[in-house]
Amino acid sequence: MSEKISNPVASQFNQIADHYDGHRRKLIPCFDDFYRIAASLVQADTDSPRILDLGAGTGLFSDFVLRQYPKAKLTLIDLSEGMLDVAKQRFGGEHSNITYLAGDYSEFDDPEPYDAIISSLSIHHLEHETKRALYHRLFKLLKPNGVLVNADQVQGSSPFIDNLYRSDWHRKVKATDLSREALQAAYERTKLDKMAPLDKQLNWLLEGGFVDVDCVYKYYNFVVIHARKP
Repeated sequence: MSEKISNPVASQFNQIADHYDGHRRKLIPCFDDFYRIAASLVQADTDSPRILDLGAGTGLFSDFVLRQYPKAKLTLIDLSEGMLDVAKQRFGGEHSNITYLAGDYSEFDDPEPYDAIISSLSIHHLEHETKRALYHRLFKLLKPNGVLVNADQVQGSSPFIDNLYRSDWHRKVKATDLSREALQAAYERTKLDKMAPLDKQLNWLLEGGFVDVDCVYKYYNFVVIHARKP
């Protein structure tokens, strides 16, 4: 798979891979609801579903899903090999049913469909047209009745609302005990963001053939989106 996502994304996440999980709770004000609600939406007709995790990073979202489906067969794909190395340490030899792929998930293909596709805090790094094309591609990668769950960040519906989202996040992360260096690194990573408005993304999913498309959870610009292949 070629790396269509810009190299700075992989480079910055390689640099913070070892500290990523420790900072998550402080950088995501709604951490518990965000991940728990997203994981609860991953529903399958089997106790050993095939699940694809896009931009899997350190395997944080997959970890939540494995608590529900310990027999799940997971494929974790991410551009950052450093992040995947942390995921391998997280799961160790405890889960032999996990495959790790370093590469660009916007070009990923698999002849065997998945019961569920998940992603957290990754798709917002893609250009808008790549997001739209990705949603169409993911529809084809799912089994009938398969679900897509995307826990991500979105752009505000107006400049005023977008500024409201950003100022709230800045205020809350500054109130944590994160070091000045960690905060600065987080601010730098936001320069890689290419967030799209929520309504546009819901429409792109509908265009792609999905049904039961909904924003199930929203906290400022942190959202959990659900979509199902009929």
